[in-house]
Amino acid sequence: MFVKNTYHTTYCTNIHPGQNWEATWESLREHLPFIKERVAEGAAFGVGLRLSNKASEELGTGQQLAEFKQWLDEQGLYVFTMNGFPFGDFHGQRVKDLVHAPDWSSPERLRYTKRLFEQLAFLLPEGQHGGISTSPVSYKHWHTYPGLERKSLEEGARQMASLILYLHQIEKEQGKYLHLDIEPEPDGLIENSSELVGFFKDQLEVIAQPILQKHLSIGAEAARRLIYRHITACYDICHFSLAYEKPEDTFRKFREAGITVGKIQVSAALKILFGEGAKEALWDSLARFDEPVYLHQVTELRGGKVHTYTDLPEVLARKGAHEELRAHFHVPIFLERFEHLHSTQDQILAVLEYLKTHEVTQHLEVETYTWDVLPPALKKPLKESITRELQWLKDRL
Repeated sequence: MFVKNTYHTTYCTNIHPGQNWEATWESLREHLPFIKERVAEGAAFGVGLRLSNKASEELGTGQQLAEFKQWLDEQGLYVFTMNGFPFGDFHGQRVKDLVHAPDWSSPERLRYTKRLFEQLAFLLPEGQHGGISTSPVSYKHWHTYPGLERKSLEEGARQMASLILYLHQIEKEQGKYLHLDIEPEPDGLIENSSELVGFFKDQLEVIAQPILQKHLSIGAEAARRLIYRHITACYDICHFSLAYEKPEDTFRKFREAGITVGKIQVSAALKILFGEGAKEALWDSLARFDEPVYLHQVTELRGGKVHTYTDLPEVLARKGAHEELRAHFHVPIFLERFEHLHSTQDQILAVLEYLKTHEVTQHLEVETYTWDVLPPALKKPLKESITRELQWLKDRL
């Protein structure tokens, strides 16, 4: 039976510096107890943990993982989800398309993700399932000659088969169910729901399924079930709003394809409506969000198809004629408008309304990671900003 409000709700700690374990640990100790005290009302509070590759390696040395678990228990905190998308540093230097590196064609990506799952299995409370969000296999513009996209998708499926075997073994030995949550985004090899369904059908079932059959000595249907059990979708609301997909349509498509949503990332994009106000004022407001660290793809719905501009400077340089644009900039979820711009907060509200009558996932993670690069008018003390976002979400669940 579907029960409303049975959610693990948190924010993604990729908002904090995390180039190594020392920096990550310092940020978590500074922020998590403060935020828990204000939003959890004496109850346990979930953590959406982000570990860089280096931080994860360092956490795995000595007794640090056990000590971290002990601290979480003492603070009434628990880890149920992780962000395994960014591999390296995510703050203070240019990230842009390098957020996809190494991609799923690289053994480094597989080793990193396996290590994260090993640590999540240790941290995850008994009786709960845990997920790790990951990249949409690779970045589209790295694939410059015919056939390379298909080759990367096939290699990604092959490596995910190895991961499925690993997660199956963890569940068998420890009784902990874990899943990899693939996160479509503009200019990824998987951008939208149709491409994710296609990846399951054309690559995972074709390539991973026979590998599982061979290694586990099981039939085709049993292997297929394992794929759909351990590989799921990360529904990032910002990203799907950039794809101009209605939540109910996407969730129905996933359900019909047998794809589970492992996690919903609660996030908002910028929305620019050119039918409102002076166009120069709109362009001036949008220019305030042009910054050099993160990739800010811009999308436009034209003739029933989504056209993607690779980054915000490309659009600002042209200042073409548009009716509506949407920009990949994770603005605060409680923000409906900024100067002459809108946010896609309406998509968040549509998802929350859908959750009132449909069971999609128990994992909700606010992901606003751009606080450092927001225009000055939107910058507030970080602890207060995170608390405000979580309270806004909680009030609407």
